[in-house]
Amino acid sequence: MECRTGCGACCIAPSIVQPFYGMPQGKPAGVACVHLSAEKACGLFGDARRPAACTQFQAEVNYCGRDRDEALLILSELEQATLPTHRRPEHRVD
Repeated sequence: MECRTGCGACCIAPSIVQPFYGMPQGKPAGVACVHLSAEKACGLFGDARRPAACTQFQAEVNYCGRDRDEALLILSELEQATLPTHRRPEHRVD
C-alpha cells in the first residue's frame, strides 16, 4: 500500500519516546509532530533526522484502514494496547 496523501495519522496517533530533531522530549500520542505539514505530509521524509520509528513504519491496510479517520482510530487503539501496564489508563467498571 502506498502512503495516503493528506492523511498524516501516523504522525499524530503514536507516541515517539526518543528525542528527535525538533521534539527534544519526544512526541506524545495524539499530538501532531512538529514536522507534519499543513498538507499532512512529513517534513522529514528522506531526512536522516527522521525518527527510526517513522522510517520503519510501513503503510498497510491493517494500520491505515480505508481512510484517514479509520487510520487515526486503528493507530490510536494500537498505541493504547501497546502501552506498558503502568502507563495504561485505568478502566473502571462500576
